[in-house]
Amino acid sequence: MTSGDTTETSGMLAVGTGNDQRAIAMRLLAEREGNAHPHLVWLGGYRSDMTGTKAEELARLAADLGTGCVRFDYSGHGASGGAFVDGTISRWLEEALAVVGHARNQIGMRRMILVGSSMGGWLALRLTQELRQGGQGSDIAGMVLIAPAPDFTSELIEPHLTDAERHSLSVRGYFEEPTPYGPDPNVYTLKLIEDGRRNRVLNGVIDTGCPIHVLQGMEDPDVPYTHAIRLMEHLACDDAVLTLIRDGDHRLSRPEDIEKLKEAVSHLVNAA
Repeated sequence: MTSGDTTETSGMLAVGTGNDQRAIAMRLLAEREGNAHPHLVWLGGYRSDMTGTKAEELARLAADLGTGCVRFDYSGHGASGGAFVDGTISRWLEEALAVVGHARNQIGMRRMILVGSSMGGWLALRLTQELRQGGQGSDIAGMVLIAPAPDFTSELIEPHLTDAERHSLSVRGYFEEPTPYGPDPNVYTLKLIEDGRRNRVLNGVIDTGCPIHVLQGMEDPDVPYTHAIRLMEHLACDDAVLTLIRDGDHRLSRPEDIEKLKEAVSHLVNAA
């Protein structure tokens, strides 16, 4: 992608050590010279990648605004290395932290707006917690969360496990679930579920220190809109906005949904 005097570059980043090392695919768009807007950081959902509709539209918006954009694939996703079944929230959070650190050095990123979709909303919240603990919380200028699924393993999966699924987790270490988004079933592992419990955020006040805009479809079959309402109850930020889209599904990738996403991101960019 090229816009004006900025070019998006692709690369790979090694994360982890020894047998646990995996190559993380990234796309980095540098800001135009003299532009002081926060960079946009995309955090995708479970089994999605950085070439999806929303991610591509976000990169185009960044180019239009003259600011930078960071996209990457978690291990086991898209163009990144590693096995999907090895994935956990902690593992993917480690990769997100590594990519953010790399972008600081590579394209001079400092302040950022996190844009997280579905599971990426959970990772955006955990990433912010980790950066705040490291004294870098002021670098988060805002968040836009699309159908966010924080704690989805313990809140949306575990309470609804069937006896057969529990047996499969116990015997095989995973279970499979059909999905309308492709021919291959979703795979949920015992290690993902156990690690999810250690990364819960809906167990207390979530203090991000930044404005947040949540976009949620009311016809979402995967993450009920009541889950977004519950998230709002945990957010300490006074500047937290929830937009419910009456006929919106989980992906929120229709043209009218994309416009709402771009409006929310642009508002945070201009207010930062």
